[in-house]
Amino acid sequence: MDDAVGQQAAEVLADGLGRRRFMGVVAALGTLSAASVAGAPSAPAAAPGGGVVVPAKAPDAPGRPPGQGRPGADILQPGQGRIKGDSYLSSTPDEVLWGYVPTVHATPVMTMRSGRTVTIDALSHEGILEDQGRDPLEYFGSLGVGSSSVLADAVEIAAGYRRTQRRFDVDGPHIVTGPIAVEGAEPGDVLKIETLDVVPRVPYGVVSSRHGKGGLASLPGPAAPAGITLDEVMPPVATDNRASGVPTDYGNVSVFTRIEKGKGVMTSGDMEVRFPLRPFMGMMGVAFAEAEGLTAPEANSVPPTLGGGNIDIRHLGAGSTFYLPVRPPGGLFYVGDPHMGMGDGEVALTAMEGSLRGTFRLTVCKPGSGDAPSVAYSYPFAETKDAWIPIGLSDPDGLAGGGVSSDLDVAMRRAVVNALDFLEHDRGMDRAIAYAYLSAAADFAISQVVDRTVGVHGLIAKAHFG
Repeated sequence: MDDAVGQQAAEVLADGLGRRRFMGVVAALGTLSAASVAGAPSAPAAAPGGGVVVPAKAPDAPGRPPGQGRPGADILQPGQGRIKGDSYLSSTPDEVLWGYVPTVHATPVMTMRSGRTVTIDALSHEGILEDQGRDPLEYFGSLGVGSSSVLADAVEIAAGYRRTQRRFDVDGPHIVTGPIAVEGAEPGDVLKIETLDVVPRVPYGVVSSRHGKGGLASLPGPAAPAGITLDEVMPPVATDNRASGVPTDYGNVSVFTRIEKGKGVMTSGDMEVRFPLRPFMGMMGVAFAEAEGLTAPEANSVPPTLGGGNIDIRHLGAGSTFYLPVRPPGGLFYVGDPHMGMGDGEVALTAMEGSLRGTFRLTVCKPGSGDAPSVAYSYPFAETKDAWIPIGLSDPDGLAGGGVSSDLDVAMRRAVVNALDFLEHDRGMDRAIAYAYLSAAADFAISQVVDRTVGVHGLIAKAHFG
């Protein structure tokens, strides 16, 4: 189909059907290109792209194709490919929130029964942000990604998001999909979130380091944070051009990372580094903020809260279970910040960010039912087949108090107390013995140090409790 004709047809269909129904038609027919779906011209296919350090707005860069086999073989466009859930939810400009999470007053985009499953096409913010040019076809095209390998929903949201005004230096970066109301969920309940499956939608991701953010970020002044010198700040202070007010000129750094044979691949000169992927949703949450409006500071997508959100715990991939205390009727579940891989700490600012397709079972747990750990009725809690995961946050109210504490000691203490409460009340251990056990045999790790509210999680091996 000629691009101009395809673009015109896409615009007419989208206006007549609405964006979500339109994307479903495209998925069913498979006849329009990603660029035509978004109402944008296609970029020419290019050869390369792999593991190079580039400015956040990328210039042309040499490398290798991000995918293998026939073009588009590794791409999960919205609604295409296998949908494992009972229901399906895509990410569209008129329903996602960019930089904010749903509040307790949000209107759900979907309602489902407790115990049913949903597949969600979550969208990464990397490649569409303002410091990267807000044009994924151009950004990824300059890294060798052909237009057919750029997600249609990325193009559509970058070009067509109008639900809130974007303020790059104020808003969170995340594309937040939802919320989903679960029938029967009431305040005081727990929403049990089982991640059944999570797979990359594209064979590439991006890791970004931005000025003033991350584990080695400069303070205003500029000044070095405690423990390091100004010369040790990352990205280097000399490259900080935030004073320009133009995000593409800020001097932020992104590292394009391809997927090859199931591993992330970065290159540094002649060196090639390969690491295992750990796909998971960095953001899974239920509505927590009581604030009115879509862009209230309390609903900023960056800091995690008692409602979960940007929790960034790398163990929450397929096979994990995440428990969250319910505040509003329906719970109002949402996802975002899809990660293809992340180490404990997430020190540079982002993980290996990349769009994912996740399938979840959402189940309401009532007080006294025994269906959720007792801690989960007041605080996020998780588990895998091998471990229970108590969680601690430095400031679980997020921005509700007007500021945020990033004290890791506070997060650590809360993780230990939540572990003790679980072992005493759910496993029947004497509290003093449980404290000794945690010191002797449990692991406590830094979840992340980059989200204003920082996190610590424990790992209590189930095998120890035969």
